[in-house]
Amino acid sequence: MSLIDSINEADTLFQKVPVIDLKNIKTKDPEVRKALVEEVRNACMVVGFFYVSNHGIPDDVIQGALTAAREFFSLPVDTKMKIENRKSPNFKGYSPLLSGNNNPDNAGDLQEGFEFGWEDLDGDHLTTRSKEDGVMAGVNVWPPSEDVPGFREQVLEYYHAAVDLGKQLFPLFGRALNLSEDFFHDKTQHSAALMKLLHYPPQTGPVDERVIGIGAHTDWECFTILWQEPDIQALQVLNADKQWINAPPIPGTLVINLGDQFARWTNDIFKSTVHRAINLSGVERYSIPLFFGTDYNVKLEPIPGCVSPERPLKDHHDIYIGHRFIIAGREYGNPYHIHCM
Repeated sequence: MSLIDSINEADTLFQKVPVIDLKNIKTKDPEVRKALVEEVRNACMVVGFFYVSNHGIPDDVIQGALTAAREFFSLPVDTKMKIENRKSPNFKGYSPLLSGNNNPDNAGDLQEGFEFGWEDLDGDHLTTRSKEDGVMAGVNVWPPSEDVPGFREQVLEYYHAAVDLGKQLFPLFGRALNLSEDFFHDKTQHSAALMKLLHYPPQTGPVDERVIGIGAHTDWECFTILWQEPDIQALQVLNADKQWINAPPIPGTLVINLGDQFARWTNDIFKSTVHRAINLSGVERYSIPLFFGTDYNVKLEPIPGCVSPERPLKDHHDIYIGHRFIIAGREYGNPYHIHCM
């Protein structure tokens, strides 16, 4: 069945986010791989979100990044503000509470964050990546080691593990679009891959609906790999009937959600779904998204099979992914990379 026939038959009134087991992601068995691709295709067309189990990232690596995040966010505000992202030409570093506002109808996002991009564990970043990083070129900004010992090493270990997972997902997305498994290979040699540590304070007492953890939004890149703290419900996904569907943490899983880059590329056959996070648990919450895109110089043109006379190209003009970071800042009235979960 063609992609367009498949999307015409898709029922987007989902009531839950599917779970996909990646235990066979490296299998050479064609039938097993075909079944996995079908699961991915259905999730991308119907929901735009799915959980992955058996993702291959050791729990101690995730817990190391979480420990580092807790220690960093517990620092005094004045200390964290020394590396505020507004002081960085490449938007990296610390973002304080209410500094971002993903939903223009709201009064601000009730979270603080720390964002960083690719860096080799040995620190050799500029010689290998800087000239390929477009608008995000430049070194990461790190807190002094005396403030948070081991911070850089712990978060970069998880970052690289998540990047490796993202690279394993691209062949599945290629097959799900009736393309070759290596279709995205030459487009992801220096991928836009930004990670953000997030801390949501508890919302207690009367809740101002205009101030929530993160307002309704879509992400910008191809997809996001999200770790969310266990036992705390916050993430919600909007279905076609405008119902907010909870996407609670499931032990041993990560959340994958598609972004605007895939939606543009596929003429909206792959869904970039609106979502938000509201922390009404009464306790603080942490999450760690990795926003994964293609190289910054990749032109977003319609993928074969996504356009037809019956499904003409939507109003998605050609754009390079590097330009998207600049345009997004203009759209939201904020020059900083603010999306999160």
